[in-house]
Amino acid sequence: MDYYGFWQMLLEEMKAAPTSAQRQIVTFNDPRNYAGALAQWKSLKAKKPGLRQVRVSTLIRAFVMPAAGAQRLMDRYADSLCIEEDSRIRVHSMAEDKGGSSLMPWGIKAIRAPQAWSRSTGVHVKIGVIDTGVDFRHPDLKHSLASGVNLLNRGMMPLDDNGHGTHIAGTLAAAGGARNMMGVAPRALLYPVKAFDHNGSAYVSDIVLGIDWCVQNKIDLINMSFGMRNRSKALHDVVIKAYRAGIAIIASSGNDGKRGGDYPARYPETIAVGALDRRQRVAAFSNRGPYIDVYGPGENIPSCWLREGYKEMSGTSMATSHVTGAAALLLALRPGLTPRELKLLLRRTSMPVRLRKGQRRAALGGGAADALRLLRAGIRARRRTSGSGAKAVAAAKA
Repeated sequence: MDYYGFWQMLLEEMKAAPTSAQRQIVTFNDPRNYAGALAQWKSLKAKKPGLRQVRVSTLIRAFVMPAAGAQRLMDRYADSLCIEEDSRIRVHSMAEDKGGSSLMPWGIKAIRAPQAWSRSTGVHVKIGVIDTGVDFRHPDLKHSLASGVNLLNRGMMPLDDNGHGTHIAGTLAAAGGARNMMGVAPRALLYPVKAFDHNGSAYVSDIVLGIDWCVQNKIDLINMSFGMRNRSKALHDVVIKAYRAGIAIIASSGNDGKRGGDYPARYPETIAVGALDRRQRVAAFSNRGPYIDVYGPGENIPSCWLREGYKEMSGTSMATSHVTGAAALLLALRPGLTPRELKLLLRRTSMPVRLRKGQRRAALGGGAADALRLLRAGIRARRRTSGSGAKAVAAAKA
């Protein structure tokens, strides 16, 4: 394969259509071709500034490039390439509600997080929050934040210009500040991964690169409070890579109020979350179905907001941050837990949700998240494992 010609063709097409904002995700069928193209790209990009627009995911061996050039490449290298449109994806929150600053939000109490804090506060667990960034100046978050990364502008901090990411962060790990707002896992460490713009919109490639960054930086859990209706091979591939690397991805199901739901929550390698209202019923706006692994509080959730403020919001986004926080409490005690084991424990320890008229429990999927039951089950499972291990050692010595 002519790797120099490959990149030269892309540059020519980019020059012919300089105003095109659309992008494509390009992968090679043969890993050797990817390695050759990557080496040539690294050697050329210093001399040819146009190639700096190309971004790379080493995890799935993909290049993200302008759509105009990608189409011509596909025409010439059809047997070697797989090209996917870089689709838009949005955060899963409803219209903003009134401001709020409850010291102990109702959702934190509903999943029994305070009762679990005597056993675990999520200390040392690293959570990647792929979202709109975070308000680093918020008094309830400043002790819970690591530097993270800004995928939209690598030279800047992942500052929140939307509010959604700050709200998610507050539910995850607020640790008491001016008003002592508390999150589910107040001693966990959040790594903001800014992939979404001020409108709460991102490209699939931004999510791919965000998960790639989390894997490279050995994050323990990834919170993904967003989704889209169509499948993406590139997104699924990178989710599988994270799953195999031992990183659990917890994803929101969407706010269409329908059976079924959005991706990436629909992928079997993620933990899919629906939303509950205050009465422990599936919220009217929440997607539902057998693929839902667990439900979390998602209606009128108070949490942190921009400019050191507070706000109530609704959505499966909010439910997901409750479940991710509960998972962090468990991982602090069971750091070697696999994503599959975590999913099974979340499903097994969930409580039955209250049914609306005409609903069938089997049609809803999982039950309501319960952090205290989750920790108790996780501790019992560890003791059983430790006990069987000790017996095996004793038998070997005998």
